[in-house]
Amino acid sequence: MTDIPSIHSADDLERVFSISRETVDRLKIYESALRKWQRAVNLVAPATLPDVWARHFADSLQIAEFVPKSAKTLADLGSGAGFPGLVLAAHFADTGGPSVTLIESDQRKAAFLREAARAMEISVDILSTRIENNANLAVLSGVNVVTARALAPLNRLLSLVAPFVTGETVSIFMKGRTAEAEIEEARQEWHFDVDERASITDEAAKIIVVRHIVSKSAATGLANSE
Repeated sequence: MTDIPSIHSADDLERVFSISRETVDRLKIYESALRKWQRAVNLVAPATLPDVWARHFADSLQIAEFVPKSAKTLADLGSGAGFPGLVLAAHFADTGGPSVTLIESDQRKAAFLREAARAMEISVDILSTRIENNANLAVLSGVNVVTARALAPLNRLLSLVAPFVTGETVSIFMKGRTAEAEIEEARQEWHFDVDERASITDEAAKIIVVRHIVSKSAATGLANSE
């Protein structure tokens, strides 16, 4: 069983993740914007707001270690209120990490992401259309890292990312207690390598790192043509 660190404040987050004071200050601005916008836009489950530093900020930051140091680009699918993508962007602003693109088709949530990024004085690209939009696919082609949190079952996620990832792309998906079942289901239609890690914020959750995604139908078609 994973030990769950006690995180209730900005100071706790800084201690657990050894992040910079500048990152902490940005996340304080983020928290303020989130609470303000939540009154008008349903960005997160209201019950999670009192525990925002653990449930949203720590939950997002924990995946930074799985982003390769060499990564230049990261795309966060279905960003919603910005988890994990905008939190990662706030962190990478100090560490020289990849540039971040947030994809969120809900126009009100996309507006929040723009305002929060502006307030934190960080640079992100925001695509406010559906992930599978052809223009998005062109922008995302060959992206180094893909992230998603609570967006869709793994089988659906692989369908979404397959058109623009390469064999070198690292896909980092945050999953709950159904992770194992989702992996088994996805293996019926896809070849992929997966590394499972325990979440440090929820003992029932997992982080799954997926590489080398190939649809079985495409692989079969290629084999038949040879």
